[in-house]
Amino acid sequence: MKMHILDGGRLTMRKHIFVPECNDKTEMLKLPVIAVLFCHSKGKVLFDTGCHPSVSTDAEGRWGKLAKVMQPIGDHSNNVINSLTQLGLTPSDIDVVVNSHFHPDHCGCNEFFTNARFVVHEKELEAARAENAAMQGYMPKEWDHPMPIETCTDGHDIMNDGLLITIGLPGHTPGMMGLKAFLKNTGRILLASDAVSLRRNLDNDEVPKNTWDAEALLASYKVIRKNENEGAMVICGHDDAQYHHLRRGVEAYD
Repeated sequence: MKMHILDGGRLTMRKHIFVPECNDKTEMLKLPVIAVLFCHSKGKVLFDTGCHPSVSTDAEGRWGKLAKVMQPIGDHSNNVINSLTQLGLTPSDIDVVVNSHFHPDHCGCNEFFTNARFVVHEKELEAARAENAAMQGYMPKEWDHPMPIETCTDGHDIMNDGLLITIGLPGHTPGMMGLKAFLKNTGRILLASDAVSLRRNLDNDEVPKNTWDAEALLASYKVIRKNENEGAMVICGHDDAQYHHLRRGVEAYD
């Protein structure tokens, strides 16, 4: 099995949202958006789908007021669809999409994967369908499509062979989940998504302002640290420094 880190777009957000000690509310952070492709012997599995291509030119048209908080940077080429093209693939080649959660920078390209089955934590689907979902950053146009959605809980085996296992990491959202991968040469990987937006959040037990439940997030940090202590490489959701040290695109982990 091979793992490819894909470009899902780039954002800027105010630093104080992620770093409690930051008192300058005008200081901005550049945040990569990633998706991760697994080329498994039984099919191709995509973890998250990044931002919709249209946000590069009309973020407000796609995201509304959220575009003032989460501002895309770059151009239309920064998206998962074009990232797959560089690997000689199209959305129709993807068999399974695993969504860590249903915020628009993580499921924005879901609509293009019409041949895939979708996997999301049962509590995340419940949160996205709740009456106050819009206030929590959920947008039906990003995640509510005709393709079948399979709900799961912690420890779901995506391909039934122990190589790709979901891990519940609530806190950022009610049904936030990561994915544990087991690669022959690289070893254990833990894709933490927004359970750990920045590496410093995990290292310092920092609770970003866009957290749904602080207590749940701190508990998830303990789970992540346990996995890391057991040898897993933790890949954060939006850490720019880490992103630039990762193999990306055609350069795979195996």
